[in-house]
Parts: sequence; structure tokens; C-alpha cells
Amino acid sequence: MTRPTVPSRRELARRIRVDVVRMTHRARSSHVGSGLSIADILAVLYGGVLRVDPARPDNPDRDRFVLSKGHAAAALYAILAERGFFPREWLDTFCADGSLLFGHASHHGVPGVEFSTGSLGHGLSLAVGAAVAGKIDAADYRVFALLSDGECDEGPVWEAALFAAHHHLDNLVAIVDYNKIQSLGRVEHVLDLEPLAEKWKAFGWVTQALDGHDLDALGSTLRSLPLRVGSPTCIVAHTIKGKGVSFMEDKLLWHYRAPDDEEVRRALMELETTA
Repeated sequence: MTRPTVPSRRELARRIRVDVVRMTHRARSSHVGSGLSIADILAVLYGGVLRVDPARPDNPDRDRFVLSKGHAAAALYAILAERGFFPREWLDTFCADGSLLFGHASHHGVPGVEFSTGSLGHGLSLAVGAAVAGKIDAADYRVFALLSDGECDEGPVWEAALFAAHHHLDNLVAIVDYNKIQSLGRVEHVLDLEPLAEKWKAFGWVTQALDGHDLDALGSTLRSLPLRVGSPTCIVAHTIKGKGVSFMEDKLLWHYRAPDDEEVRRALMELETTA
């Protein structure tokens, strides 16, 4: 499958963050912090791990990526535009009336988006279904699902986890964006998930905990798949909500609030200095 030249992972992550800030500001929409926390993960995936071809988004041999935390759609749209799945001009329409780029990830008319998501707790089940289909068809593609930590409160996540391990879906990878903040409070106060990595292990997954902003650690792990033949893989990625913009980092405020004119100016200034 053709792999066009792409910018460095670090530059990809920076561009994703710039676009997320601009898009949420322009649309006066939510989830800027959620988009910023996954920028590095998306940069590594789309910067060389995922076997995808923007010129052939429906190639049956492609890897599948499911953004289970569909509320962070701005970040996904940003990397898809960066990789050439659709024109960058589409980003200007994010959350606008009549736009294809909904506030939660939508596959309708959007090349590169596999499934519409946003109702939390269901993305892993969709990924499991795609992984099972791959096994039945003896296909070589892998399936990656990026979950939020808050959605691990949901029962369907653990039903899907049980099913995946039972059926030895070693073509399946779950990545948990463990930024420790969900919609109405810190995870430890809403519904404590610890010990999270051990829970996934107990459900039969081979599990790796790492710094979700360490591009080298992410790249090394994601290029070593499957971590164990016959078992699905879970990567618990410790991240910071709002990563990359100092006044947004680790702040619950930025789950729902959009940056105003002055805040977007300050945020873009910070992101430009990381170039």
C-alpha cells in the first residue's frame, strides 16, 4: 500500500493541536482539551503505523481506526486533512450547519472515518466486530480503537474486552487516553478506574502502560504489534488533558469550553513556539 511522505510525528502533533484550537474556537464548540490530549497518539498512528492510503480510503486491506471517544472528532478530522483524505478547507466548516464534519465523529461522506461515534462505550464493540471480520476473511489488516478513560465506566467496554480475549483477536489494539479527567470531574472522583492496566490484563489482554506524549515510546510499541500472538493488545496511554497549551493543561474547564479570541491567540502563540 502506498505511503506518501508525511511530516515528522512531532510536527504532525503540533499541526493537529493548532487545528483543534482553531476549529473549536471558530465553531464555539467543546472538547478542545480532549483533542489536544490525543494529538501525539494520532500523529504516531497516522505518521507511519497505520497502513492507510488517502487515495484509496476504502482499500479492503487498510488498517481500521475507530475513534471511540468521538467527541474528540476535531483532532481526527485534523489529521485526516493533514494526510490528504479530504481538503483542508473542510476544517473551516467544522460544526457548521450543513457541514460533513459534525462535532462528534461521523463517517457519512467523510473519507477516512470508519464509523460514526460519540455515544461512549460502543467504539470498542465496533472495533471488535471489524477484527472478527478480519479473522474470518483471513485478512492482514489491524483494528485500532482509541478510547477515553471516562468511557471505561461503561459496561459495553468490558463486554467487548471479554469477547476479544475469548476469541484471541490479536489483530485488535485498544488505546486508552488516560488523561484522568472526564466530563464532570476527575476520573478518580467520578468512578475510580485504578488499577486500570491490571483490569485489562485480568480480562485477557496483553497490556502496556506508557507516556501517551512520548512519541518514541508510542512508536516503538505500536510497531511491535501484536505484543503477544493470540491476544488483543491494550495500551494505557497516560496523557494530559489540554496538552500543549499551558493554561489548558489538566483543567476540567476545557472539556466543554471553547477558547475565546484572546485565549486562542495565546494558545496559538504557544503552539507556534514548539515548531
